[in-house]
Amino acid sequence: MSEVNEDKTSGDFREMGLRLAQEVTSFIKKKMDKASRSGSLRSIKLSFVGHSIGNVIIRTALAEDIMEPYLRHLYTYLSISGPHLGYLYSSNSLFNSGLWLLKKFKGTQCIHQLTHTDDPDLQNTFLYKLCKQKTLENFKNIILLSSPQDGYVPYHSARIEMCPAAAGDNSKKGKVFLEMLNYCVDQIRAPSCEHRLFMRCDVNFDVSTQGRNLNTFIGRAAHIEFLESDVFARFIMWSFSDLFR
Repeated sequence: MSEVNEDKTSGDFREMGLRLAQEVTSFIKKKMDKASRSGSLRSIKLSFVGHSIGNVIIRTALAEDIMEPYLRHLYTYLSISGPHLGYLYSSNSLFNSGLWLLKKFKGTQCIHQLTHTDDPDLQNTFLYKLCKQKTLENFKNIILLSSPQDGYVPYHSARIEMCPAAAGDNSKKGKVFLEMLNYCVDQIRAPSCEHRLFMRCDVNFDVSTQGRNLNTFIGRAAHIEFLESDVFARFIMWSFSDLFR
């Protein structure tokens, strides 16, 4: 499990991505050196599992130059509720208010980047540029997990798909969203590997046992259940075990 960005997830995604890229390349080199000395070096399969904004950090890391020699080894990417298209057309007004407060009073850079307010020109924002980067097309398997109960990440953003609000928006915002979506989908469809498995999976959690509280009201409960549910963890291990061998 990555450690370099622990307690450092409020800054610039570019800095977080670089730290992860350095950590990954260092890990791979150590593993390859050890395997070479023991004569057990086999084909390398490099897989990633990300939760929430960790997915943005992963994709940012893959765009770093130091990762280029290892892109051909990319194998499985499991995205768990990742805001791949940011927070454009987020329908959770209470959560959106919280994001506004973070930007207003804390100036959290990654929140500006997630909400496309890091540049006046939407086509010059961090996430727009990230979607243009070839961060997905080298994976052999791509699984996007989402939950309609998750109020922290827009459903369409986690699934990398169109949403009704964007479909009916003829403004520049709607155009930019469609371009970002197409950049990502084109990578998933790219003929860069002979066979690519792509899945969108919905997960529904039983949050009734938690009662009616702030976490369930704002959709945080389901977002955290991805990490805390033993049943979900077993489901992942049983359903996708072949994709990590």
